[in-house]
Amino acid sequence: MGVCMPTANSAAIVQRARKLRRATTDGEKRLWSELREFRRLYGLHVRRQAPIGHYVADFAIHERKLVIEVDGEWHFTDEGFRRDKLRDSWLANRGYCVVRFTTGDVGENLAGCIEEILRVLGLMEDTPTPDPSPQGGGERAPAGVRT
Repeated sequence: MGVCMPTANSAAIVQRARKLRRATTDGEKRLWSELREFRRLYGLHVRRQAPIGHYVADFAIHERKLVIEVDGEWHFTDEGFRRDKLRDSWLANRGYCVVRFTTGDVGENLAGCIEEILRVLGLMEDTPTPDPSPQGGGERAPAGVRT
């Protein structure tokens, strides 16, 4: 199936994932309350604190090779940026796309975060261009074309 699952330190990484599931942040809890419905709504299984290689993703949709991260303030330090860059590169080399949100994004605009995830997954319908006014002067954009 091509999913990169834990290998060398399998037991350790699975144990770490379990520990992280028990210590879920408020932002992760809020996002999980929405993502857990993706199976029912879209037929997509979202895993929480999912081991991928030697990393643990906050959320992963393996069949779509998507990792979703909720970043707290540690991620915005020099060390955090460096580690995230290495991790994102490692995941990208295995075909994963990483979408990152800040804890603030999730807290202040949860609907926008879900819309972005759906857009990345190709499940967000484009907003249709309104019909031209009855007086004319405008044209409707072809389907799938943004103006």
